[in-house]
Amino acid sequence: MTPSAPTPVRDGVAVSLRSVSKTYRLGDGSTLTAADGIDLDLGAGRFTAVVGPSGSGKSTLLHLIGAIDEPDSGTITVGEQEVTSLGRRALADYRSTIGFVFQQFHLIPALTLLDNVIAPLVGRRVAFDRHERARELLEAVGLGDRHASLPSQLSGGQQQRVAIARALVAGPGLLLADEPTGNLDSHTAGEILALLANLQRTHGTTVVMATHDPSVADRADRVVAIRDGRLDPAPA
Repeated sequence: MTPSAPTPVRDGVAVSLRSVSKTYRLGDGSTLTAADGIDLDLGAGRFTAVVGPSGSGKSTLLHLIGAIDEPDSGTITVGEQEVTSLGRRALADYRSTIGFVFQQFHLIPALTLLDNVIAPLVGRRVAFDRHERARELLEAVGLGDRHASLPSQLSGGQQQRVAIARALVAGPGLLLADEPTGNLDSHTAGEILALLANLQRTHGTTVVMATHDPSVADRADRVVAIRDGRLDPAPA
C-alpha cells in the first residue's frame, strides 16, 4: 500500500497548540468552556491518546485540530501551517488532507465498501488509481474479499474498519480518531486499536485519538489527560 504522506514537521512536532480556548453558549444561556488556554505539542509519527470523561473537552480538542470548529483564541499549527490564520477555502483544502474516524461510522448505506472508501476522492484530482488504492486499503484492514458488500452486511467492528480505510484513502499524514471504539465490544475494540497502531507504525501516520476509557488510551505511545477543558499537567 502507498504510504501516507507524512505531515510536515518542525523539530519533530506535527501539531502545536498555543493558548487555545473555546467556549460554547448553551441553549439555557449558560456557557461551557471546552478548551481553556491549552498548550500542547503532539509528536510527528506518534500515536497520542487524549483521555477524559464525557464533557471534558477531548472531542473539542480534536475538532479544533481538524478545523471542524475554530477556537475563540490561540493558535493551532499543523506541520508548518498555522491553521487558525487560514481563510475559508484554505481551511477546506486543509481538512481534505486529514483523515477523520468517528464513533459513528457514517458509511453510505447504498454504496459498496469499495465505493464508500473511494467517496472522499470524488471531485478531486489524485495521482493514483482510486479503485486500486481502495482495494489495497480494504485488504490492509482485513476486508479485501468484501469490497462488493454493503455496510448493512457487516458487523460494527467491520464497519469501523471500512471507516478507517476511508479515512486513509487520500494518504493523510494526520489521522484524528474520536472515540473510534465507543460502540464496539472489548474484543473488537482491541482489534481496531491494534489496526490503528499498526498503520501508525507502518506508515508513519500521526494518530490522535480521543477516548473516555483509560484501558483504550494505554494502547497509545503517549496519553494526554483533559478535564474541564484543561490539560493534566503531569506528563504521560
